[in-house]
Amino acid sequence: MTIDPKDIPVPQLHGHLLSAVAPRPIAFASTVDKNGNVNLSPFSFFNVFSANPPILIFSPARRGRDNTIKHTLENVKENAEVVVNVVSYDIVQQMSLSSTEYEKGVNEFVKAGFTEVKSERVKPPRVKEAPVSLECKVIEVKSLGEQGGAGQLVICEILLMHIADHVLDENDRIDPNKIDLVARMGGNWYARAKGDALFEVAKPLTTIGIGVDGIPDRIRLSTVLTGNHLGMLGNVELLPTKEEVKDFENEPEVRAIFDSFDDDENILLELHKLAADLLNDGEVETAWKVLMME
Repeated sequence: MTIDPKDIPVPQLHGHLLSAVAPRPIAFASTVDKNGNVNLSPFSFFNVFSANPPILIFSPARRGRDNTIKHTLENVKENAEVVVNVVSYDIVQQMSLSSTEYEKGVNEFVKAGFTEVKSERVKPPRVKEAPVSLECKVIEVKSLGEQGGAGQLVICEILLMHIADHVLDENDRIDPNKIDLVARMGGNWYARAKGDALFEVAKPLTTIGIGVDGIPDRIRLSTVLTGNHLGMLGNVELLPTKEEVKDFENEPEVRAIFDSFDDDENILLELHKLAADLLNDGEVETAWKVLMME
């Protein structure tokens, strides 16, 4: 299916975009109006865009159904401050409740059962139950249009960052399993970043990998290895030496393959299956030794 955004209704386009561009982090934004009334609302058009200076942006877009604007947007224009809290699994249901469109002046902290904590640099309070809270000043509100569905970018500088001690590891870094974040998908769906949903991918920052095009054809064109496997193999700088490959031939799992099959085609297939298992376990160097066997 190919879609020209101009050819479908905005709500339908909105649904496709939110389902395709996901998961998205959630900015749980606390603001106050000119009279000091507190508002708390979540937004998934959100991310961090700079570390120096520390900048985050979220977008309380104009409502698609009636082109009205949200209380959060009104508040940051009246008082250019906001606290952006992050959302963990423990508070996702309360966070969702706070997105109810209550009348202006209603405090969603109270409605959703959250605890206000006085901020140190800004007027809006932070959410005690959130694992991380970012006190920010609003440096610009950039409108992307005046029509329904148009984004309104709230560009913020982070003044102070609060991190709950219980989400830190022994090196004072945020542990992804302990912080247990949730992210927004399309429709009513969310994603939980914990357990099997988390995995590591080695960043090619300090090395120059050989690339997929540097992988020998008999490996690159394998019917067993996936694109992810090839990406892992292409991230190495050097292939194992002939001596390293020869030494590995005596490993039990490799010896069993050569002892069980007589024809080259089946041997190659089984070696590729073994390599795939090794790659799934992150054993890239060992997988290369298996794949380089003649």
